[in-house]
Amino acid sequence: MLHIVDDEEVLRDALLWLAKSRNIAAKTYASGEAFLTHLESGWHFAQEGDCLLLDVRMAELSGTALFDILSARQLTQRLPVIFLTGHGDVPMAVDSLKRGAFDFFEKPFNDNALMDRVQEALQMSLQAGAAFVVQTRLNTLSQREREVLELILLGKMNKNIADELGISMRTVEVHRANIFDKMQIKSAVELAGLLK
Repeated sequence: MLHIVDDEEVLRDALLWLAKSRNIAAKTYASGEAFLTHLESGWHFAQEGDCLLLDVRMAELSGTALFDILSARQLTQRLPVIFLTGHGDVPMAVDSLKRGAFDFFEKPFNDNALMDRVQEALQMSLQAGAAFVVQTRLNTLSQREREVLELILLGKMNKNIADELGISMRTVEVHRANIFDKMQIKSAVELAGLLK
């Protein structure tokens, strides 16, 4: 989902149309506050990834202030930010990129170049989301389950794992079943693919 935050209605409408011409789902917000309210109202990341097109200069909550909030919440990997500005300069662009912005476009911009970068940002968001899900599942494993998981990834059989860890083969089977359940997979091959 492309989130367009700009205080100019004409530009929001043009960007919405441009996104739809590329089959990119999009939603517009008239201010940084409106987007923040949406974010804090139980918003969930889109399955197809998310990207934020953000105007630098807006009344009250500026684009850079909103970006700082998102950075502090560690959201900019899953929600890459592309800045748009009619008043940008090279130092501002360099500073934004150093602080983790995905890109920086000056108005007027090339429509195709902008939408190409939006699609790249959505892909990055999708990958970051998948990595987040895997890490969340890994965090549910106990220390012993992590030890068993490491040995499964090395291709060891249950009997070898039991011998190496000094536990019964039945205990290894229980840990293996718990790992597969928590990681939402059905085989060691799937596990290896998930953690590659």
